[in-house]
Amino acid sequence: MLDTILFDMGGTIEDIWFNEETTLAVADKIIAILAKNGIQTSYNIEDFMEKLFAGVKRYKAWSQSVMLEKKPEEIWSEYYLYDFQFPKQKIMEISEELAQTWEKVYYHRVLRPHVKESLDALQERGYKLGIISNTISLYSVFNVLEEYEIREYFQDVTLSSVTGYRKPHTAIFEIALRQNDSKAENCMYVGDTISRDVIGAKRAKFGKVVQIQSFMTEMSDEKVKDDSIVADYIISDMEQIVPYVDKLRAEK
Repeated sequence: MLDTILFDMGGTIEDIWFNEETTLAVADKIIAILAKNGIQTSYNIEDFMEKLFAGVKRYKAWSQSVMLEKKPEEIWSEYYLYDFQFPKQKIMEISEELAQTWEKVYYHRVLRPHVKESLDALQERGYKLGIISNTISLYSVFNVLEEYEIREYFQDVTLSSVTGYRKPHTAIFEIALRQNDSKAENCMYVGDTISRDVIGAKRAKFGKVVQIQSFMTEMSDEKVKDDSIVADYIISDMEQIVPYVDKLRAEK
């Protein structure tokens, strides 16, 4: 019987998107953080962005190919800022600040409508709730949950930056299940992408998998060609979750 519901963060609990404006803003913020810590760069903003995003692209290609996540210290010193040849130790010392800045500035974030009401209703029905999120920061997800005033709903928050595994790696889902003291067959997962969320939860043999549409859905799933990998239920708004779980409960 369904007793646990785990959620993706970006694109699911919150709407996120990025564009040229957020890209420029995050590069500018990173330059400011570097300068504040005595690391100067002579690059103009356009050249800095080009070099930075070349490192980002290399890390993304590696992490997606192996479904693993490095710590912020490694990500920023060995990938994102590697081409600049800044002092490695200095970059490692400010890596979490850089990571949090990236997560909060490169991505525009806002809590989805009806999230609090839905979490209230699920909690009242006795479901255990948790988060599974891919992130390059150790603390940004916790900070954002606090800002949204919804941290207390979640029994556990499982992060790729902490576990070392990225969705769709089965291990991160299995870790979340253990930390929530739940069995896969009794768990529902809600996420916005096929490539990370649906595939990962299906491989981990979750009882139900729900896909919620977001800005990231099409962008992340453009290379997914397997039409046999589909969610059990597709929604466009978080308020659709409660009627669905009520229907599942009534069918038992």
